[in-house]
Parts: sequence; structure tokens; C-alpha cells
Amino acid sequence: MRNAFAREVSKLASEDDRIILLSGDIGNNLFEDLKKVGADHFLNCGIAEANMMGVAAGMALSGLRPIVYTITPFTTTRCLEQIRVDVCYQNASVIIVGTGSGLSYAELGPTHQSLEDIAILRAFPSLTIMTPCDVPELIACLRAAMQHDGPVYMRIGKKGEPRIHNDDLSVKIGKAIELSRGEDLTFLVSGFIMPEALAAAHTFSERGFKVGVVSYPTIKPLDTELLTELCSRTKLLVTVEEHGSIGGLGSAVAEWRAPLANSLPLIIIGAKDEFIHVIGDQDYARGYFGISAEKIVEKVATFLGGT
Repeated sequence: MRNAFAREVSKLASEDDRIILLSGDIGNNLFEDLKKVGADHFLNCGIAEANMMGVAAGMALSGLRPIVYTITPFTTTRCLEQIRVDVCYQNASVIIVGTGSGLSYAELGPTHQSLEDIAILRAFPSLTIMTPCDVPELIACLRAAMQHDGPVYMRIGKKGEPRIHNDDLSVKIGKAIELSRGEDLTFLVSGFIMPEALAAAHTFSERGFKVGVVSYPTIKPLDTELLTELCSRTKLLVTVEEHGSIGGLGSAVAEWRAPLANSLPLIIIGAKDEFIHVIGDQDYARGYFGISAEKIVEKVATFLGGT
């Protein structure tokens, strides 16, 4: 994902002189093509993320289109006040990109993991939140974000994520993408955990269930129109995300569902509410937190009575 992001930013910068990428001392080699477009399109702000966010806000208010880029915890929780006051309060058109989100850097421990970023940032007024699941969604989300007036937070993976969509994908902010329809249960999926959700969906399909899968490249604003439609044609909603089970896509869907008189059963599948104190790769961490395909199947099957 990060290589595709760098390529797309270079392409966008060649089309728009206002674009400048601000890096928190990361990706200096990754953005060599961007620097060739023009030295003014790349600025290494060093390990000073709070300052970098303030600089980006000032640039946006001066008519530029800044993109802030570094590892997710350092572009979110480390500079939370600056995002809230400098960017969101001013409604500044800053695109904040967190790379290596979720458990992508699992082997580096909790300091480099991000299982709470959406929960925190979803509470900020005016901030759009995007969670692409693969490279085509990433490219489409970035282009949609560039056309959006206001701040955007985008969490992306690291590298090697399987492609789910074709290259000609289009994304509209606030709209989900329905990959398949299902009458028995429908998986609502946020981000690059999608392959695990698809594997779980395949398992239930083999067991005779009619299973739907929906990708949510935008969590805020949430596509409630599709959710309303799903209520009339599926029996169970299951949210899946590489994020904590508190405050992410599952919580957003639950908030929408709460006031409804007759609402569908909902299973929220996210990382359990604890830090991990052992070191392993992303697959290991997914299993530990209960969001691997196998664990997803276990949770849904238990709800369905062990089917």
C-alpha cells in the first residue's frame, strides 16, 4: 500500500502544484519520484510530529494541499491536540495519512500498533475518516480526499496487501462498496483486514449460508443508506476491523442501529480491549486479538449456535 501511495502522490503532484507531502522523518527513499516532480513537493519535518501538523494546517489555510505522512501512532495520538485545534477546528484541508496501521508493525510492539486511532479521531468534528482495503481503494480514496473540502484522516497498511478490486475503482466519500449480497449474514469490513473477512465469508458459504461482504472505505461519514437497505435483505450484520472493538466501524454501526425499533442482530469483531505483551508478526497478533479468519468464523458460528 505505501508504495502505491507514493506513486499516486507523485502522479497527483504532477497534476497539482499545490500538493506537498510532509514526512515525519520516514519514507525519504520512498518519495524519490515525488522529489523529481519538484523539490517543493516534499518536506521532511523530522521527528517533530506536533510541529509538522501545525505546519500542515498553516499550509492548508494558505491555499496549499498538504498531505501528512508517517507511522500511524505518530501521526495521530502523538499530535492529537494539533489535529483537534490546528486542523479540525480550522476545518483545514489537510490529508493525514497513517501508514502501517492496525497491527502492520506488530513485531515492533504496542508503541507502533494502532488499535484506537479511529475511536479517538471519529469524535473530532469535521474530520472525514477513510480506511481503504487494498491498492485500488487507496488510490480512489486519495483522489476523493483531494477533492474534499476539509480534513481527512486515512489509515493504510504497510505492504503486500492482496488486491480485492479492479484498477478502475471509484470511491465516493460516505459510500460503501458492496462486493457480494447475502440473505443470511453480511460482513461489513473496514480496511486491509478484508482478506480475513473474505476467508471467513467463504467458510460460511461452503456451509450453505448466503453471505454478503461490504467494504467500508469511509467510516465517517457512514453509509447509513446501505445499512437501512441491508435491514430488509439480510438477517445478521457482522463488522470486522483491524482496530479495537471499541469506537471503530462496529461502534459506528451500533450507534446508527441503537434508536431503531426493529434492528438486525449485530456482531462487532475487533481487537479485544487490551495491550499485547508478546512479540509476533501481524498474523500472530491477529490471532491473539481474535480477528483472524479462524477467530471470526468461531465468533459468528457461536452466535449462530455452533453451525
